[in-house]
Amino acid sequence: MSAVAPTDVRPDPPVRPEAEPDLSLREFGYQQELHRSLGRYASFAAGFSFISVLTTVFQFFAVGYAFGGPVFFWAWPAVLTGQLLVAACFAELAARYPISGAIYQWSTRLSTPSFGWFAGWIMVIGQVVVVAAAALALQMVMPPIWSGFQLIGDDPSPLSPSGAANAAVLGAVLLLLTTLVNVLDNRLMSVINRVGVTAEIIGAVLIAILLFTHSERTPGITFHTGGTEAGLLGALLVGSFTAAYVLIGFDSAGEMSEETRDPRRTAPRTVLTALGAAGVLGGLLVLGGLLAAPSLTDGRLAVDGLSYVLTSSLGDGIGRALLVDVVVAIAVATLAIQTAGCRMLFSMARDGRLPCSGLLSRVNPRTGMPTAPALVVGVLAAALLLLNFASPDAFLAIGTTCIVMLYLAYSMVTGPMLLRRLRGEYAPRTDAVDERGEPLFSLGRWGVPVNALALVYGLFMTVNLAWPRAAVYDPTGGHWYFRWFAVLFVGATVALGAAYRLRRGRTENA
Repeated sequence: MSAVAPTDVRPDPPVRPEAEPDLSLREFGYQQELHRSLGRYASFAAGFSFISVLTTVFQFFAVGYAFGGPVFFWAWPAVLTGQLLVAACFAELAARYPISGAIYQWSTRLSTPSFGWFAGWIMVIGQVVVVAAAALALQMVMPPIWSGFQLIGDDPSPLSPSGAANAAVLGAVLLLLTTLVNVLDNRLMSVINRVGVTAEIIGAVLIAILLFTHSERTPGITFHTGGTEAGLLGALLVGSFTAAYVLIGFDSAGEMSEETRDPRRTAPRTVLTALGAAGVLGGLLVLGGLLAAPSLTDGRLAVDGLSYVLTSSLGDGIGRALLVDVVVAIAVATLAIQTAGCRMLFSMARDGRLPCSGLLSRVNPRTGMPTAPALVVGVLAAALLLLNFASPDAFLAIGTTCIVMLYLAYSMVTGPMLLRRLRGEYAPRTDAVDERGEPLFSLGRWGVPVNALALVYGLFMTVNLAWPRAAVYDPTGGHWYFRWFAVLFVGATVALGAAYRLRRGRTENA
């Protein structure tokens, strides 16, 4: 596979101290264009800010509780365990292939160019949906801070018509800002990520401590379903949506490999530490919210989620101050997710495998940023926000669809990886070793069982998330397309990709 088409060869960008040529990158057929300025903490911040435990827990806590009751907490450690299996596989690949467009690059090298293309295509569309979903999270925290942020109507619930419309407006403003940052300079983006992640970690720890010190009940409440009609198994399956939505995006450390110093050592560790830190903090927030909620039966926890717990249990002053920190986390998360999507588009376009590849693969030599991908991801995510004006049910449809897309793309990496292992074709790369000849990160003899469990878990969760449950996706009835939204969206994505590849094949053969 050639990295740059002969008709699209561009001179090397001016060499800066943070953009020294990387020999391992050249070995893969690419020239260093993105500025290599990210250290270990910045790499960690890329993965952690995509996960953004404050953003996602505050956004989906109410959903998990509404359908699972208190017992939905136990879905958290189950999902975390499954995702750690996937992350361990990705950590190995991050050491082998430190290239932007991680999912696309890994799947391509483990399987075939066509299969890898579809993995990248599904992933990048999924990332666009995640950007939109993250931007919608502002509705969960900004109106509780100040009623003036409710620009449309007077009902701030994201499941109400006015709340859903207002969420789209707030989200569009945020996307405008994140797109601007993604165009300016990767050093500015890195600073924002690091500062934002630091503030998020401090805020998450503080919120967890305050929630536990204001407990109203014992942890034994987590063994109750809260009277949900789905029963224990159903409560856990649907309740797992919260954890599944939170614990994605850890592969972003791999996405930023071409901008990370010493990526073979750094990226594998930050993939695992970002997920581990988010998993622990998120679990504490969920448990603390259940213990500190003023009431588990008044219905507010299933509508307003953790925002209700903070302002009710900690008082308006402290509660609103902490919600400001959540707003920062949401903004940084949206920025990080959009950045990951940009790198995926850039990586695929650099191989000439997307429409307008020449434009999408162009890097501004001064800023080190691919400008066109940032604009594309921002505009497409903003367009998805328009669904919120059609129906409040779009909130959940968009959120779960993005998880399905990412879980499917992840499985398109762990699947071929397992086949390679079983065929004995997954020998350690000689360049992914340290000075003693030891692999920088390797699962060793645990590779096959960990890989197999990661694949089974990923496929199971993909089906679980996409299952067209009427009570979840179309509770008011009359919107069959929201009930089947995940299935239809994935099908349309694959069909559109197949049509493009077929048309391109005909053009090339003409």
